[in-house]
Amino acid sequence: MTLIPLPAFSDNYVWMLHDGREALVVDPGDAAPVLQALQREGVELRSILVTHHHADHTGGVDILRNTTGAQVWGPAQETIPTPYQPLVQGQQVHRLGLAFEVMDVPGHTAGHIAFYTADMDGAPLLFCGDTLFSAGCGRLFEGTPAQMEDSLDRLAALPATTRVCCTHEYTLSNLRFALAVDPDNADLLAYQAHCQALRDQDLPTLPSSIDLERRINPFLRASAPPILAALRQFDAPGLARDGAFATLRRWKNDYR
Repeated sequence: MTLIPLPAFSDNYVWMLHDGREALVVDPGDAAPVLQALQREGVELRSILVTHHHADHTGGVDILRNTTGAQVWGPAQETIPTPYQPLVQGQQVHRLGLAFEVMDVPGHTAGHIAFYTADMDGAPLLFCGDTLFSAGCGRLFEGTPAQMEDSLDRLAALPATTRVCCTHEYTLSNLRFALAVDPDNADLLAYQAHCQALRDQDLPTLPSSIDLERRINPFLRASAPPILAALRQFDAPGLARDGAFATLRRWKNDYR
């Protein structure tokens, strides 16, 4: 099984998974890189998985469906290009011989879902859209801090070896913020150097892993003592009023 992040727009990734014959893609905001990859890899697109309704994740769906005949699955609680199979928590999508479990992960959008499969020989896959980023998380456009924190907690509880397939190359900017919050984290410093070396070669920093994110992502560690100490310095009254996660997300929103 081959996993490929296809760059799209300025910083998106469309994820492609194929077995040498059939392919699925996740969040195809742009059809062009997918069509190019299908030709390059010599595979047929049969399945399209969508995590949420934003245009940079759905803009290529109609073209790909009409061009290839691929079936589309997406969140039942959001409006994405029809026809598609609506999905909610606990359902499964069986494609490429894999069972993808659907997880409701609201926060970035109200009906955001993620796809998780353990059927990958010790390296499970998580397609998490804009909920979990490496060293960060999505902005709260429609959900609440409590919803996003719960969503992230459930993703963080997945097996440590799970590969985290986010859909934006935000890693370096997220790491700058994470180091402002948690500057003495040795794992963060090492990971920043690693990711900078990858980007210097124009290579993706993704996928990440659940194990790594548990160690370096401040949004999975909002109650950790060093992060709480930083939040008190940033906005002690806000921390007391809103709690750690909401204060951390507010700090990130305005961080430059």
